[in-house]
Amino acid sequence: MTDEFDSDFSRSTTELDRPDSTFSELEPAAFLAAACGKIRDSLRKGQHEMADWTGGPLAVSAVPGAGKSTGMAAASAIAIARHRLHNRRQLIVVTFTRSAAANIKAKIRQRLGELSLSQGGFAVHTLHGLALNIAMRHPDLSGLNLENSTLVTPTQSHRLIRTCVELWIAENPRRYQILLEGQQFDGEETERLRRQSVLRTEILPQLAKTVIHEAKSSGLSPEELLEMSALDSDDAYEILAVAGGLYQKYQTLLRSREFIDYDEMILAALRVLDNPGAKAIEQKQVFAVFEDEAQDSTPLQTELLQKLAQDPDNLNSPPNFIRVGDPNQAINSTFTPADPIYFNKFCDECEVENKLATMDGAGRSSQVIIDAANFMLQWVNRSELAGTEQPFRNQIIQTVPSDDPQQNANPDPIGRGLELCNPRDIYHSVELIGKRVIELVEQFLPADFEWVNPDQSIESGGEARDAENSPKLPLEHLKSMAVLVRENKQGKFIKEVLENPQKHGLSFDLRKYGIKIEDVGERDRHSQVPWEILTLLQFLDRPHSPDYLKAALKILSDRQLIPKQDYNAFTTSPEQFLYPGPLDPQQSDPVQKCRYFCCSLLQARLELPPYQIISFLALALQYDQTELATADKLAERVAIQTAGNNSMHNILDVLSEIVSSERFEPVDADDKIEERYTSKGQLTIITMHKAKGLDWDCVFLPFLHEQTIPGSLRVLPQTRFLGDFTLAEVARAKIRASLHKKNPLPNLGEAWEQAGYLKTAEEFRLLYVAMTRAKSLLWMAAENKGPFTWNKPENLQTQKPCPVMPVLKQRFPGNVML
Repeated sequence: MTDEFDSDFSRSTTELDRPDSTFSELEPAAFLAAACGKIRDSLRKGQHEMADWTGGPLAVSAVPGAGKSTGMAAASAIAIARHRLHNRRQLIVVTFTRSAAANIKAKIRQRLGELSLSQGGFAVHTLHGLALNIAMRHPDLSGLNLENSTLVTPTQSHRLIRTCVELWIAENPRRYQILLEGQQFDGEETERLRRQSVLRTEILPQLAKTVIHEAKSSGLSPEELLEMSALDSDDAYEILAVAGGLYQKYQTLLRSREFIDYDEMILAALRVLDNPGAKAIEQKQVFAVFEDEAQDSTPLQTELLQKLAQDPDNLNSPPNFIRVGDPNQAINSTFTPADPIYFNKFCDECEVENKLATMDGAGRSSQVIIDAANFMLQWVNRSELAGTEQPFRNQIIQTVPSDDPQQNANPDPIGRGLELCNPRDIYHSVELIGKRVIELVEQFLPADFEWVNPDQSIESGGEARDAENSPKLPLEHLKSMAVLVRENKQGKFIKEVLENPQKHGLSFDLRKYGIKIEDVGERDRHSQVPWEILTLLQFLDRPHSPDYLKAALKILSDRQLIPKQDYNAFTTSPEQFLYPGPLDPQQSDPVQKCRYFCCSLLQARLELPPYQIISFLALALQYDQTELATADKLAERVAIQTAGNNSMHNILDVLSEIVSSERFEPVDADDKIEERYTSKGQLTIITMHKAKGLDWDCVFLPFLHEQTIPGSLRVLPQTRFLGDFTLAEVARAKIRASLHKKNPLPNLGEAWEQAGYLKTAEEFRLLYVAMTRAKSLLWMAAENKGPFTWNKPENLQTQKPCPVMPVLKQRFPGNVML
């Protein structure tokens, strides 16, 4: 079938080369082959190998802006045509997110329309969606029944994690005592209570959360982790044994309470594929699997896709499996089990078989931005800042030819294209961003431009008109702009300063120009509303619980309503903290402020009826307008579900179900999220992680300090009684060493050092992702002064620049802004 198609392809392409030939003159098969040839000819050179694929494995390593989704869509449509795929024999396309799935599905449908083919030869899934479909088709084999199960995403504070910690402590008093004593312990009772609180509410829950996800996604069972711990003799704390015990308890609780997590979906699908009959049924429906963002796959996910891509009638042949990704954009490995080493290994194996395609041509950015990103990549690899880790695959971005099909490929730079700044401090940096944004707006509007109504703005629907002829001026004359930050607290600071420059003594005003500021991090804060309300209600219901008190104080602190401090010191005795007697020690001012706030909440609990308490808490937390709307929606839903019995117990049950099952969405009227983030005429503030997959004409990267990028792994002061490391990161490093066949396992010090190298490597990849979001202007700044912590941005101190900044200035002296 393929040979026949390729023959038609060659013949029809030759016929179409005649000046007088048309598609209508061709036979149907030849027409289809010619139409496929036309699609292929519209692709870049680096995309051709995907379009020419006829079977077996293929690795596609693509640089940022290379057109992965365009290439995948074209290759998918051509494969469907070439192999005559249909509803019962499909191409499966797997993506990382639901939005990416919708995007690639639309592109494939468009290509199939160009080929006049039906839409039935393919299916697009997220990886977990695919796994769930397989598991639900075979419930007896998968052991999964969603009718009786609840989906959970266990966080450190999730009751499932907390319960498994308590069960483990009760059954392992010896190991718990070793952790309690730490490096040194004099037996003092107050310190013992403090350490107990830290272990039970911070250290062990974090260890459980990290290890369960890491081990489970790598295909390790609790028993295998415990076997691994037996080989790890050089560890007084027996960290892997502790982790294995917590993992065991978690799995038992998961089954007994009929919960499932996302990793369980993958395992359930693999259980189905372990059955020869069921595996053959599933494989017969799948011709091939195309995987996007393959650098973010875990070993377990890759195993599932490889099994599915295997031909059941030819088990000795390699799977029909195309994996597309960019190991240099692997930015999830420090908080997920994903590791670029796996995709790099797949690329290396395919290269030996001449099955590696490199998409290195990219039309997104100006030449100087590409040069800066390439230089940074090569310098970091040479620097050995990441120790034994090599952060980047040696893959250089190239510009595309002048006849590239992308419109305005490799656009001209705006200004110098790359602007390297050294502001006095973070306030000066925001002022420079504000003034540069105004310059950009003025630069791309006509000189005689004026608003119809000066009080109107782009955000409020104001129209721009030429003063002489009064035609409408479309917003496409403006540029898309974004500020990329490392954490949401930085974004919140930037927005506050941009909206209130006079308050900080700064001389610019974006409102005058109608520039909308879109802070993407606000949505993240809104999605926390149900969890925050539940946590405070749990405290109000049981104020004498140390755990609930501490959790409530943490929320109040994160909202900057009380002073930040080590709450373990006084949450071990809630009664003494809330109602100190005359013989109790005098409380410090920060502790008194915490007590007054908590007591005011408890007083309201006594005075208000249950149905009003959620609205009151929303006001007490000083929610903004959107958060208040989300809280009102939450209160309405709780009221409906507790109608007839609105006791605190019932309210807590409903809220717990909402939080644990993730069935509540914050108020958001706009479904076109990507379009909203990249709209012209606005300044988007977004984290570097969320910016992946997006691009803007102008990108600002402030606050590039050494303490942020690459930064270092944090050891909180209250946990240092164990040593200068964290159990969670040490356990993760040991597990990864075992998975990568590194024996013997690293000792405690070596594992902590390796964890630091992994973080450093990923932080530089994150900076690379941020730099490559820019099309025509990349503005980068390392301020002389910045805060030690973004909880208190006003407390400035001298900061060292990110190591990349000085070398960029040396390499690009003409781009240093004075």
